[in-house]
Amino acid sequence: MPMNLKATWKFSDLIADPVVKDRWEKVRKYFFLRESTYDMTRRCNIRCNGCYYYEGDKQYSRDNSNPDDWRRLMQAEKARGITFVVLAGAEPSLVPELCRVCYDEIPLGCIATNGLRRIPNRVNYRIHISVWGNDETSLNTRNAKDMLTRQLKNYAGDPRAAFVYTFTRHNVDQAEAVVRILADHGTKVTFNMFSEPVGYTGNLHHTPMSLADTRRTMINLLEKYPDTVLFSWYSAMAHTHEKGLHDLFTCTYPRQNPSTDVGLGRFFRQHRSDLTWDRDAACCVPDTNCTDCRHYAAASAVVTARLFRHATDPDTFRSWLDFVDTYLAVWVKDYVKGKNLCNQTVSPPGVELTAN
Repeated sequence: MPMNLKATWKFSDLIADPVVKDRWEKVRKYFFLRESTYDMTRRCNIRCNGCYYYEGDKQYSRDNSNPDDWRRLMQAEKARGITFVVLAGAEPSLVPELCRVCYDEIPLGCIATNGLRRIPNRVNYRIHISVWGNDETSLNTRNAKDMLTRQLKNYAGDPRAAFVYTFTRHNVDQAEAVVRILADHGTKVTFNMFSEPVGYTGNLHHTPMSLADTRRTMINLLEKYPDTVLFSWYSAMAHTHEKGLHDLFTCTYPRQNPSTDVGLGRFFRQHRSDLTWDRDAACCVPDTNCTDCRHYAAASAVVTARLFRHATDPDTFRSWLDFVDTYLAVWVKDYVKGKNLCNQTVSPPGVELTAN
């Protein structure tokens, strides 16, 4: 009987292979991470088609620019068990002094930025620089010229930096050229999927055909640029499945999760730029249409939280380990991703694979 057709697998069976066990021990050391997110400011230096920030009530919050208030917030967050912060907003690079306050109090974290202003080295978080295609496409969708050129001027060679290529239905064919440029500059890149904000009426959302094209492109780039691309086969499947993350895995963020007993439902908060938060709206990307959510930030927590659902057979468990290893390499500075353990498409537990 083939190994993956065994009727029942004990966890000890799944980690019997020394390589798998080593990977398990490697990732489990980071299970102490407890995240919350923070909008550092409502200001931005560009306006993008489909930006989630300028939907919902959070865009109307008043900025609190008092470093002492932010320091007190971070101290309170640390006291309640938060070990990892995600600084976003509109554009956190516009308030570097507040980012430094956060770093001084909680030194593990990540900043999501458009990359047009360099964040000082003193803020030693992982930095995610968003890329939405080549410079022509960026001009059309983000209203900014020469974005990739300017981003690389700021962050090429910076060990904090990970570029995040967001696939829309219109830029799939541009991804390889962009990844090649990033590889030539010695940077790392991971992949994201455009996910519709609530009420979105633009033309960036995916179709079944674009999801299929995106999956093939992700895997091809993963195979072609292994030293540049931080991704896995299971990551590609999870992000490009016809069903969104909530339907595949059941979202664990408070907005979709009423439980306050364990996990994200207990500790996660999404603070607005006035330092308030609303549990009913709290998720990693507020005001995203949940049925369309394939966002890389959401998947990092949602899929990782489903350990026991994936501990069913060796291929599924190895795929999950690859996903978690990828997530940690993308989000945690100085974490080094290992070689993927499963280089084939595996179905999410209990869900059929789509044709793409």
